[in-house]
Amino acid sequence: MRVEALLRDAAIATAPPPALPGAFAQALDGVNDALTGASRAEDAFAAGRGSLQDAAYERARADIAISVATAVAGRTAQVVQSLLSMQV
Repeated sequence: MRVEALLRDAAIATAPPPALPGAFAQALDGVNDALTGASRAEDAFAAGRGSLQDAAYERARADIAISVATAVAGRTAQVVQSLLSMQV
């Protein structure tokens, strides 16, 4: 009988998660970009250079971005409150 040593599996290379402050800043920048795009599209429509469809679409995107950011902020506040209320 021949016994061979087991070989270890190769480690799975994964990217490290982004730092929380950096990820939060990127998310806020995304919301800001959506709001800026909506304002530009509305200004273009008012000046006669853009369409109402583009203005409405960009505003809807900005509204969704704000809704998601608000929900995430609320959920984060709940989690922090739960952690702070835990007895150690």
